[in-house]
Amino acid sequence: MKFISTIVVVLLSNAAFATEQHQHHTMSPYTEETGRQIKSLSEADIGELMRGGGWGFAKPAELNGYPGPSHLLSMKDEIGLTKEQVGRVQSIFEDMQRRAIQKGLRFVAAERELDAAFKNKTVTERRLRALIDNAENSRSRLRLVHLAAHLEVTAILTPEQVSKYNELRGYRK
Repeated sequence: MKFISTIVVVLLSNAAFATEQHQHHTMSPYTEETGRQIKSLSEADIGELMRGGGWGFAKPAELNGYPGPSHLLSMKDEIGLTKEQVGRVQSIFEDMQRRAIQKGLRFVAAERELDAAFKNKTVTERRLRALIDNAENSRSRLRLVHLAAHLEVTAILTPEQVSKYNELRGYRK
């Protein structure tokens, strides 16, 4: 009897496991995203893009020793920026943010248009290519704005200031 009970428990456990595995493989990890206004962007993503935030676009510069203007401004005293440098960094930051907001709005609009084509079931392969090209061109222009600002501010810093920035940001051991 004990042997039969063990077999029943094993069979039931295997059936429960198989059912769970089937549900796991068929359930989409995106189910929580179906209510998004633009399926490819979260509300936080949209907010970041609309306010000119970095959205991680400048990581190649930031993580390879090219300081970012907003961080420089917040650490100006620790880095020892001169008044002239602060003024120039502030100007670069303001220009970057203004341009990033414009480019971010275009990128969000392009993603919205791509999403709408699928939502409205009006997408064709030809139209899809145009929509993707538009979205990716918008994205690359936005990324350029952020990366170029890192180049601009790095050019006005001393090597010691760049080194201090990287140390304060935790990039130098």
